[in-house]
Amino acid sequence: MVDQSVFISIEGPEGAGKTSLINALAPELRQNLKRPVLTTREPGGNPIAEGIRNMLAADTSVNMDARTEALLFAAARRQHLVETILPALAKDEIVLSDRYLDSSLAYQGGGRRLGVDDVLALNEFAIDHVLPDLTLYLDLPVEIGLERINQQRQSKIDRLDREKLDFHQRVRETYLSLLERFPDRIVKIDANQPLEQVIQAARVELSKVLEVES
Repeated sequence: MVDQSVFISIEGPEGAGKTSLINALAPELRQNLKRPVLTTREPGGNPIAEGIRNMLAADTSVNMDARTEALLFAAARRQHLVETILPALAKDEIVLSDRYLDSSLAYQGGGRRLGVDDVLALNEFAIDHVLPDLTLYLDLPVEIGLERINQQRQSKIDRLDREKLDFHQRVRETYLSLLERFPDRIVKIDANQPLEQVIQAARVELSKVLEVES
């Protein structure tokens, strides 16, 4: 698969360590495969999607309707896909995205109780059948993830981070249900362990879709 594009998403509840994992994996892949690796995030990845991200995260959006929120995430995802992800894949790059479709299914479908199937239908219009080749789901207890946020990025806590504990519990439960629903695409990694062990577990899974030693 050396000469083919590969799309990998990293998912997980708050504080799971997605960004840290991507920051560790990207330089390794560039060095080992001698290929371009695009690191990106959702919502975001380009000016339009980043503008939507700012709106979603702002404290002034505290009264945002749940369906409005789901629609905005889907809109940002569409722009991210057509402006950032697809052009990279067309150039046979490896794409590592911090969140993608499953975040909406977990946060809006489960956390906001909009229903996974309804949010999936909305996002199917946005993504037009483009799914990751592999999704690494970083799992850990909600309380531990939120404590990590409070300790490590107090200045970056946003509107969703401040949701009540039961919201975050529903998000994690939904992620676990997605793992059972899409076992051919989503792989669970225990994020409640030292970062180096998380990275090594990710290497093993990446070696199955990329010609790189684990």
